[in-house]
Amino acid sequence: MNLLDDRRPGRREAALGLLATLERAAAAQTNAGAARIGITGAPGAGKSTLLDALVRRLRARGQTVGIVAVDPSSRVSGGALLGDRARVRSGARDRGVFFRSMAARERLGGLADATWPSMAVLSAVFDVVFVETVGVGQSEAEVTELVDTLLFVAQPGAGDVLQFMKAGILEHPDVFAVNKADVGAAAERTAGELAAGLSLGAQADADWRPPVLLVSARDGRGIDELADALAAHRAHLVASGELAERRRRARTAYVSDTLERRYGSFGVERIGGREALRARADAGHGAGFETALAIGREIEAALGKPA
Repeated sequence: MNLLDDRRPGRREAALGLLATLERAAAAQTNAGAARIGITGAPGAGKSTLLDALVRRLRARGQTVGIVAVDPSSRVSGGALLGDRARVRSGARDRGVFFRSMAARERLGGLADATWPSMAVLSAVFDVVFVETVGVGQSEAEVTELVDTLLFVAQPGAGDVLQFMKAGILEHPDVFAVNKADVGAAAERTAGELAAGLSLGAQADADWRPPVLLVSARDGRGIDELADALAAHRAHLVASGELAERRRRARTAYVSDTLERRYGSFGVERIGGREALRARADAGHGAGFETALAIGREIEAALGKPA
């Protein structure tokens, strides 16, 4: 994972080679591999504390867990502000849990450049892989393109239906959890507002209605039900064939975004522009990292740069 986050040109190709090998191995699997779950929500909603409780419950069920947590960046060092062990304490001495913090750096969208590659590495080792984002908002819908299931964590008093709709947070999540349910009526009102908002709009997956759950990381209320809801959504994706489609969209988004960020609009124009890039990425037939490497070499040749 250190290799994946290394920005030196010589290491970049080595990282893509490693990822391509893992990708080919994953394609040969008869099952769908690790569950990839994104966790998002406003700062202070208790995402990390809830994740800690959820990890303990999954470990009790015999599942191994990998976690990528994207943190705000330090203006001094450029690194992650929070670090690995400040948040998910249950895995500190558990060999079945791996935690990696990474800095968002200057990137918007709630993710870091190495998020998807890191998720691919962890998916080769663990049963469940979580990606926790910096925060929530319309600009952070990017995480929906990378994971199988998106969990939104709300806190009591987070707003009414109109505020949720304006924030754009009702469109993407597959499961909603109102944390701090131990406060009582305020949490129940927020859950009601979320449920009302979901009933007003169309969902991305017409065959799945996102559940709204009351949970408490503090006293353990609803954690089993939350783990069950995440597993149920996974089973729905596999049965409906939507899982393969989501993985295809994730691969296309990663290749397109990575190349556009590296070479800019001028470089992308050398191969026909953004739409042509996405079409090329989508035609990779499951070989996202090999496709990224091949298209990158083509752009560099067009720009007269060494591969």
